[in-house]
Amino acid sequence: MARLPRLSIPGYPHHVIQRGNNRQAIFLRDADRQRMLDLLEDHAQQNEVAVHAYVLMDNHFHLLLTPQSSQGLSRLMQAVGRRYVRHFNDAHGRSGTLWEGRYRSTLIETERYLLACMAYIDLNPVRSGLVVQARDFSWSSHTHYAGLRADRLVTPHPLYWELGNTPFAREAAYARLVQEGLSLQLQQELTDSALRGWVLGGPDFLAMLQKKTERRLSKASAGRPASSKTSPD
Repeated sequence: MARLPRLSIPGYPHHVIQRGNNRQAIFLRDADRQRMLDLLEDHAQQNEVAVHAYVLMDNHFHLLLTPQSSQGLSRLMQAVGRRYVRHFNDAHGRSGTLWEGRYRSTLIETERYLLACMAYIDLNPVRSGLVVQARDFSWSSHTHYAGLRADRLVTPHPLYWELGNTPFAREAAYARLVQEGLSLQLQQELTDSALRGWVLGGPDFLAMLQKKTERRLSKASAGRPASSKTSPD
């Protein structure tokens, strides 16, 4: 089956996953993670991409982004990818590829999935058994939304601001959302959509979005069903 071209439409949130080649570690020390955050901050500003959420796991990372131009997301990921590999190879005395091919991404319907995707990203370390609570993991945007530190990389989405009239109210509302967790079905939908490139949204949203692009947005009903073997994270 031919690989779908990437879909990037300005003004909509995109869930992005980048993994290490053969699931190898892409962060070996805190300095590596900090370098990634610095690169993301610099190039997100240059390419006018808002970063709403992120998590840096050992062998992969997730981002929730809204680009302001059709090329902003791809330019961001290409620049960060190249410069981070250079840093990683120099820092650890290695050469060659680091990434598992191209990054994976999908566009999500804001009202239905944005807050759920944020929680999904924040809960990655919990699902992986690294921490008991999302707030205990230092390398995600959750500490910003929990009010534990100010993160210059993070741009809260307007939907987050609607959670409350004060910072405390918003933090408490979002903390409850994360604490409640996500159903297994919703976790799988968020994982599958990003890995396969299908837009995640309702029928009306898909119909509206289809008017903006010639690219197919959802899996065709005919043909062989897709394999269910995907990474849980």
